[in-house]
Amino acid sequence: FYSQDPAFENVATVFTIHNMGYQGLFPAEILPLLMLPWDLFTISKMEFFGQVNFLKGALVFADYITTVSKKYSQEIQTTEYGFGLEGVLRNRAATVTGILNGVDYDVWNPANDPFIAGRYSPLDLSEKAKDKADLVATFGIKNADTKLPVIGIVSRFAAQKGFDLISQIMDRLAREDMILTVLGTGDKDYEEMFLRLQKQFPQKIAVKVAYDNVIAHKIEAGADMFLMPSRYEPCGLNQIYSLKYGTVPIVRATGGLDDTIEPWDARTGKGTGFKFYEYSGESLLLTIKAALQAFRDEASWHVLMRNGMSRDFSWAASAKEYVKVYERARQAKLVPRTNVSLRPPSEGPPPIP
Repeated sequence: FYSQDPAFENVATVFTIHNMGYQGLFPAEILPLLMLPWDLFTISKMEFFGQVNFLKGALVFADYITTVSKKYSQEIQTTEYGFGLEGVLRNRAATVTGILNGVDYDVWNPANDPFIAGRYSPLDLSEKAKDKADLVATFGIKNADTKLPVIGIVSRFAAQKGFDLISQIMDRLAREDMILTVLGTGDKDYEEMFLRLQKQFPQKIAVKVAYDNVIAHKIEAGADMFLMPSRYEPCGLNQIYSLKYGTVPIVRATGGLDDTIEPWDARTGKGTGFKFYEYSGESLLLTIKAALQAFRDEASWHVLMRNGMSRDFSWAASAKEYVKVYERARQAKLVPRTNVSLRPPSEGPPPIP
């Protein structure tokens, strides 16, 4: 729109992708409504299977492209994760980089969290037991044994989050010594699925179909483990919150989950969580069982908790990476790759080549 405005001649652009699954698809007729030229409606620009794709336009015209984790920046250049735009991204690979989202430790910190029953730190974990009891009471689990490990979920209910895997394994997971607490809302099918599982296994799974910030904090503080079995996850934040709270993440090794969680090795005492790779219920179940087994060794588990609590994913490091990208874009002052003419919008779309 401003391609021929002299004021923007030397302005470089950086576009940040959050989630390739949301692309901004509209009928071609949207272009004249936005006073955009029909020249954009070509395969090399914004046309996408007969529609206008605004995400594609951003990927084509931005000077640099960032996304919210290094692993995701690689994944989206593949057919599995590119949602049809992997070719565009591979063509722009030299300008694509991944920078992890940061978190605000003034808000997510068990040492000063106003929403939790007991405050604690790596130096003194004792108050976490109080948070666990408070969490179980908040979910109304009757006669619950608070010595059992509690696994927490806080999530939007969507297909990408991997909850179909939980449905596949819940009958076997319910035989394990554990409690699952779930907070979330979204896709009605998943809401109904979790409520059905709660009714079927009332002593094993407790569900609140809602989003409640206070309860989200209680889960982070009171759970022993945090589950994120995502099909794909651009960055993810809850696994980072969980590390700070000593709530051990169980994740699928995708996107930011893979970048932020180091696999636990009891022999060396290194690692921050548990990861599985194959997207299957069996892989998820085996990984949960491994975490439950590790939980039985309290001394070793406390090492694992403290490992995670020591990691720093604040915005300080991420902001420095963004500044580097912005500076590269500014220095480059890239020559436009595509000359966009300003043919009047009323002329209608050209044929798709």
